[in-house]
Order: sequence, then structure tokens, then C-alpha cells
Amino acid sequence: MTQTDLSWVRTEMAQAMPAPAGERGLVAWVRKNLFASVGDTILTLLGLVLVALILPPIIDWAFVQAVWTGPDRTVCATIAQGGIQPDGWSGACWAFVNAKFGQFMFGRYPLEERWRPILVGILFVALLAPLLIPRVPHKGLNAVLFFLVLPIVAFILLVGGMFGLPHVETPLWGGLLVTLTLSFVGIVVSLPLGILLALGRRSRMPVVKTICIVFIETIRGIPLITVLFMASVMLPLFLPAGVTFDKFLRALIGVSLFAAAYMAEVVRGGLQAIPKGQYEGADSLGLSYWQKMYFIVLPQALKLVIPGIVNTFIGMFKDTSLVYIISMFDLLAIVRQNFSDASWASPQTPASGLIFAAVVFWLFCFGMSRYSMFMERRLDTGHKR
Repeated sequence: MTQTDLSWVRTEMAQAMPAPAGERGLVAWVRKNLFASVGDTILTLLGLVLVALILPPIIDWAFVQAVWTGPDRTVCATIAQGGIQPDGWSGACWAFVNAKFGQFMFGRYPLEERWRPILVGILFVALLAPLLIPRVPHKGLNAVLFFLVLPIVAFILLVGGMFGLPHVETPLWGGLLVTLTLSFVGIVVSLPLGILLALGRRSRMPVVKTICIVFIETIRGIPLITVLFMASVMLPLFLPAGVTFDKFLRALIGVSLFAAAYMAEVVRGGLQAIPKGQYEGADSLGLSYWQKMYFIVLPQALKLVIPGIVNTFIGMFKDTSLVYIISMFDLLAIVRQNFSDASWASPQTPASGLIFAAVVFWLFCFGMSRYSMFMERRLDTGHKR
């Protein structure tokens, strides 16, 4: 082959060409995702028909005919566009939510002290946001501040009784404050405790393994309501006379232990999915048991079970509404309690309050779900089994 035969060889990479016009843009996305086949087309059309039937009445009830402000139930019960309706107001009573918003957020927490939970909320968001954003540096310091310093500061601010802050008893807490506090403590405690329980259940030491199995199967075999009832009502009966501790603390312990048992099974599933070669490879490097778990096994196992972990967190967040059984008023309970307020009794009050609570719960659960999907994509190594 002569030199002239090689003259066609490129000396630099060719420029990337744009995608074909039919493979990008809104029309291409619609064709690919909504009308890719006859079945997809039928389902898409049925979905559009359902949306056309359901969405307009919802918009009319929630926004067009809704009452947004007012002093009492009269704005929701009698007044309507164009006059008085005998069957009551036809739109949502957001005036009720607006009037009771402070209680929905803080319960009966004193008005003059509500700056304290607000400050805790600001600190919570300020420390959580950089912890969740991968590009933000100093994750170690951020984690110490969030998991160790923030709980102490939050306890001082919320409970008071020190540094000149008036003491606020936990029975006065309520609303979203109780829901978020129970959820945050439950998440922080249940994940590491669940990991330890999962490792203990796979341990070769009979005593440790038996204790972990008994704990996990006992907690998973009874409903959360029973755990809360036992922690609130039965536990004080087994304590020495005059010895007791706060009911809210009992609820925190009950929720955390309940979530930890389920978390242990999720983590155990991830541990069992790790190939045996990973354990043998770590042993061949001379790593100790805890080094092997910390550096080799757990990072892979936890990545595999991110959906299960987040699903447990979401379930626990929603299950906090069960603390109503022990006379603690979370967001849902405080909304329902205000239905008995005669000054706001109207046909639309219950629906408006419950939809408000549902939207708040959905926002938090949807946020956790979307972030877990983001972490799955970020940690995906492309490995296919």
C-alpha cells in the first residue's frame, strides 16, 4: 500500500452532528412517549378524556369559587357569587385554613415564642440544603453540624427552660412542628440503628443474632399504634414510682424503633445482594470486619436499596399521624380538631382542611421521592446484572 492510499485517514475528530429533526423537540417527545403504539394512543386519549372531565370541576371548586379570606364561617356557609345559596357555599373554604394556619404549623405553641420553631426551621433548611447538594464542599463539617449540633440547638430553642428562654411543655406542641420533629428524629435514628440490626442479624455470634432477630420480628409483627400505646400508657406502669419521662419523648422512641426494624430488613436485602466475591476480596486485603463493612460492603448495599430506604422514610413520615392515638396533635390531628370550632363550621370546612393537610404531606413525600431518584441516577455505575 502506497502513501497515497492512506491520504483519506482523518487527522482530527469530526464535529458532532445534531440529532435528526424528527428525534428531538416536543413533537418527537409526544410521539415517542404518548403515541408510540396503538395501545399507547388509546391510553393517552382515555387519559385526556378523564382529565377533561375531572380537572375543570376541581379547578372551579379549589380556585374559582373558593373563599380565601374572612372572619368566620359566614363567608363560607352563606355568601356566594351572585347572592345567597340555600345549599351552602360551592367552593373551597381556604379562609378556614388561612385563619387556622398558625395552629396547623405550631399547634398551641405560645404566640410570642413561635419565633423559636421558625428559627429552628430556618437552621434546618440552611444545613440540609448544602448537605443534599453534591457540589457543595465540606460535607463532613456540614454533617456534624446537622446531625450533632442542630439537635442540641433545636432542643434548647423548642423546649426552653435555659439561657433565659421560657419553658414550653411538649403537650403544647402540635401541627407540622410535631410531624417534622417525629420524622426527623425517626430518620436520623432509624437508619444507623437499622444498619446495626441488619449486621447483627447476619452475625455469626448466636447471642447477637438471636437478639436482633427477636427485636426485628417482634416489632414488625405488631402495628405502630400498639407500639405507641405501649410507650405512652403501658411503659409508665413498669417504671418505679415517681419515675417518668415526657410523652413526646416516648413517641419519638416508639416511632424510631418501629422504623428501625423495617429499615433493618431493607438493609439486609442490600447486604444479601452483594456478590460473595466482594466479601472475599475485602478479606484478602486484610481488612477487619468493620473496615470491610464500612469501605466495601455497606456503600454498595445502601446504593442498591435507596428506593427501599426512602420508601421506609415516606411511610414513617405519613405514619406520624398515628400519634393522635396518644393525644398528640400532629398536622392531620390539629386540622381535624379545628373542625369542632363552631365559628368555622360549614359544609366545605372539612374538605378544605383535609385537602390542605394532604397537599402538605404530598409535598414532603414527593420531595423525598424525587431526591432519591436523583441520587440513584448520580450513583448509577451502569453495571447490569
